[in-house]
Amino acid sequence: MKDYTPDKIRNVALVGHGSSGKTSLTAALLFDFGVTGRLTKVDKGNTVTDYEPEEIDRKISINSAVCFFEANEHKINCVDTPGYSNFLWDTKAALRAVDGAAVLVDGVSGVEVGTEKVWEMLEENELPRLIVINKLDRENANFKRALESVVQFFGRRAVPAQLPVGEERDFSGVVDLMRMKAFLFEKDESGKFREEDVPAALRAEAAKKRDELIEMIAENDERLMEKYLEKGELSPEEIHSGLKKAVFNRQLYPVFACAALANIGAQPLAEGMIELLPSPVERGSVKATVKGQPGSVKMSIDEPLAALVFKTISDPYTGRISLLRVYSGKLNPDSVVSNVTKETDEKLGGLFFLQGKEQVPAGQAKCGDIAATAKLKVTSTGDTLSTKGAEIALPSIKFPEPSISFAIEPKSRADEDRISQASHRIVEEDPTVRFERDPDTSQLLISGGGELHVRIITDKLKKRYNVDVELKPPKISYKETIKGKSDVQGRHKKQTGGRGQFGDVWIKMEPLPRGQDFVFEDKIFGGAIPRNYIPSVEKGLLEARKKGVLAGYPTVDFKVILYDGSYHEVDSSDIAFKIAASKAFKLAMREARPTILEPLMSVEVYTPEAYMGDIMGNLNGRRGKLQGMEQKGNMRIIKASVPMVEMLDFEPTLTSITGGRGSFLMEFSHYEEVPAHLQQKIIAEAVKEGRVRPEEE
Repeated sequence: MKDYTPDKIRNVALVGHGSSGKTSLTAALLFDFGVTGRLTKVDKGNTVTDYEPEEIDRKISINSAVCFFEANEHKINCVDTPGYSNFLWDTKAALRAVDGAAVLVDGVSGVEVGTEKVWEMLEENELPRLIVINKLDRENANFKRALESVVQFFGRRAVPAQLPVGEERDFSGVVDLMRMKAFLFEKDESGKFREEDVPAALRAEAAKKRDELIEMIAENDERLMEKYLEKGELSPEEIHSGLKKAVFNRQLYPVFACAALANIGAQPLAEGMIELLPSPVERGSVKATVKGQPGSVKMSIDEPLAALVFKTISDPYTGRISLLRVYSGKLNPDSVVSNVTKETDEKLGGLFFLQGKEQVPAGQAKCGDIAATAKLKVTSTGDTLSTKGAEIALPSIKFPEPSISFAIEPKSRADEDRISQASHRIVEEDPTVRFERDPDTSQLLISGGGELHVRIITDKLKKRYNVDVELKPPKISYKETIKGKSDVQGRHKKQTGGRGQFGDVWIKMEPLPRGQDFVFEDKIFGGAIPRNYIPSVEKGLLEARKKGVLAGYPTVDFKVILYDGSYHEVDSSDIAFKIAASKAFKLAMREARPTILEPLMSVEVYTPEAYMGDIMGNLNGRRGKLQGMEQKGNMRIIKASVPMVEMLDFEPTLTSITGGRGSFLMEFSHYEEVPAHLQQKIIAEAVKEGRVRPEEE
């Protein structure tokens, strides 16, 4: 493979709403530029970048995938990213590896939820971008209508660089407004096209749109504006350089026309990527911490190595594969580098470039390129690799917290034995997944970005690691506490012939503030209970508090004062005082007005303003308490405190209310008392499950 200098590399992410055609466009580019021998299709399950079984089965992209092609003496690294909300964390990470993006918009549907979300990510990363209106060969596709939706959402900086030739089934090519030439494609999906003059029917519109494009370019450059006002025209070179500058500064977003499945428009788009999006060198320097101080990294081969691991692939056969964007310096196979994030050294193995899952050996990875290496020992996604001693740390990648949890139950003992290692491998490549044991319910919980996300993880467990599990709603970690005080005796006496058992304790129980858990206070004076039995009393209380008297849930937020008791010289023992303490605990709880507590979640709902009323009403119906509202860009943030049990089915409800435009974050906040009428339901369920006997209620 040819060696490319950084100025001849383009790193481009294909982003957009799910099913807007990113993978199909990638397939067209790889075919047109000779990487694949045929035009692969998502519905046939043979594309280069959707290679995971879960992606093939569902016909959607779940993971970001890297590929590359060579065009006009340039290497273009393409990152095909997911568009569905459950997997946008991977898109967010992929954007750290690129210098520009192509935003795909469905020519039928226009701007959709995922388009808005990835646009926000592009803004956060300050990335130049092109807009591609795709699927223009579909029934009801309309370039003008889709463009209007783009302008409505993203402003008039979105300006056509092309016009389509024909509509729907008659879509056959594009008019390049900068060159005022038409590229007319064969209808056999070959990608072959011929260059012609602009069709007569389009000349007037093309001339008008070209003038608008030139005006927009001139508006963003004072020198060009002066010439345009003076002469009414700009040279082709000035149009090109002015547009490239405006794209780099994110002042303009050129709009292209395409039908990826029919292989119409992909090659002119590749030209646009080369001509209008910046090379790594043109991006300039990036922020970094250098030897512990704020600084920057210059994108140069001559600088020390700085490479960011933006993705990890965990393969059951080949092990861990780390995908890297090299920001400065160069990577050599079999070299030793410093993992600055983990403060340790790593020995590199072989280097390779990726075509989806296929590995192309690389002799070296230079500044500006995207490469991969296998079997690093400690390196994970977000880590920086640097030259030893240079101590360059790039900003890490902040991943979203999980928003939904399910209980998982292995279907067999063999599945149970394998799940620990399998879950570790899953988390290696997906940092947004959590596997953890609930200390109260003993359930193994899996948490992720949504129900689809969690179900796909369980599919991976089965297909990759042969671990079969069943998903269930998580049990709620209820607690029990008291609202009053009590003063009771617990006495254990048993005579069975020979040595008997005797323990006698008097305790006071009183409530503590929420979050104080449990306090034991010894106020025995005068030897009413020998000192050596006091620890046994405390142990008896600790064991008894694991199961409350109402519904058998752990008890919290109370104080027990041991103040009196009696003993027998012969029959008293540690076990006798433990049993006496346990009896005293149950009596004390019953007399101290026991009640049930439930976990409350701190919830943040992100939504367009139009849906705020419906969402607040829905949260109200879930016993939620509104905590406040904020605005972030075009989105409103509703903050509320809601019982966990009420949030288990919130995700599909929010999707329904907002048409998929809403999202939410949720984390544990605190415990509060359950309303009395709901406590009766919890107690009845506990009796049904056998947690308590009816007489214990």
